[in-house]
Amino acid sequence: MSEERAWRRGGSGVEGNVRTAAVWSQVRALSESRQRELSRPLRVLDLGGGTGGLAVALAEQGHTVTVVDPSPDALASLSRRVAESDAASRISAVQGDADTLAGTVEPGSIDLLCCHGTLEYVEDPTATLARIAEVLAPGGHLSLVTAQRVAAVIARAIAGRFDQAKEALTSADGRWGDDDPIPRRFDRDELAEMLTRAGFSTLEARGVRIFSDLVPSAFVDSDAERAALLELEEIAAADEGRTGLSGLGAAVHLVARRD
Repeated sequence: MSEERAWRRGGSGVEGNVRTAAVWSQVRALSESRQRELSRPLRVLDLGGGTGGLAVALAEQGHTVTVVDPSPDALASLSRRVAESDAASRISAVQGDADTLAGTVEPGSIDLLCCHGTLEYVEDPTATLARIAEVLAPGGHLSLVTAQRVAAVIARAIAGRFDQAKEALTSADGRWGDDDPIPRRFDRDELAEMLTRAGFSTLEARGVRIFSDLVPSAFVDSDAERAALLELEEIAAADEGRTGLSGLGAAVHLVARRD
């Protein structure tokens, strides 16, 4: 693992990883609230769940989690992670994608579906949201994390690539050029409209990774510095009105309810 990746991970769990801590805080609060309402553990599906960091954390809370991912390598890593967890019996893995969800779980059977870092890579985001809606129970929740356009514009401008910043700002897909590794980025209003059309009500939207993608690793060299950055990220993500910093996150985390 490179030095850059090591400091950003922070720890082996989602709560200690600078990139995932703020998202996990919201997902944990949501799952705990829904468990109290339903008086039972949740049936969770993690679409594009990869190596299973989120799945293991949710299973260790007592929930039953199915991970669906197209990558056999990611699922192999998930298998190794699950083998080290006390919650292994509550986690299952299926190779597939949004198009195969109907054959993986019963329609209307999922209480919470997590789709983190996946929507920007699928061929048809609108169709993916429709497939997600089909497997969620009425009143079920979607936790959606996806790339946000504005951060790419700022990052390209800071790097002195004003042509790429302009392209990211004006292009339909939010990309800064043919070499951009991300297939598309979204604006919040666009996401909210897509969710509405798919039968969801958006309950909350927060920017995440507001600072962590920009801070040099040399400035986060200790547990205390990492904790301070995590606290700053959490405060900024929650501050929608006063400063608007939440809108600058590299990604946006939306929580939506299936109508």
